[in-house]
Amino acid sequence: MVVDQGAVLDLVDQIRVAMPEEVRQAQRITGEAGRIVEHAREEGDAIIARAQEQAAQMLEERELVRLAQQRAGEILEQANREAGDVRHGADEYATGVLIRLEGEVTKALTSIKRGIEMLDQRRGSETADAVPIQPEPERAVGTPISG
Repeated sequence: MVVDQGAVLDLVDQIRVAMPEEVRQAQRITGEAGRIVEHAREEGDAIIARAQEQAAQMLEERELVRLAQQRAGEILEQANREAGDVRHGADEYATGVLIRLEGEVTKALTSIKRGIEMLDQRRGSETADAVPIQPEPERAVGTPISG
């Protein structure tokens, strides 16, 4: 087979003339596609970075809330302990006051009983010297002595 060299060179020239425009167009399309892909990649990276920042902030806020709740629990526990101590101290004080008051009341009651006994003895000695009178009815404690 014999190929006409002139015809082949014509074809090659025509291809060269036609191809550069298509190649340039393909290069423009490829370049535009590359820019679009790069822009999408940058936007994707920015979205991922924002999401990571938000996640970190949420974790930090969650940790702060957890720490605040823990501290609040500790404060309540301490307040309850201190309130218990105050109640215990108040109970101890009230018990001491009541014991002292009981002692004072007992002393007062003893003095009252002695006074009554003394008056009864005095009355008894006066009646022994005097003419017997009808006996007085028994009186309840706290009833005034009639004379």
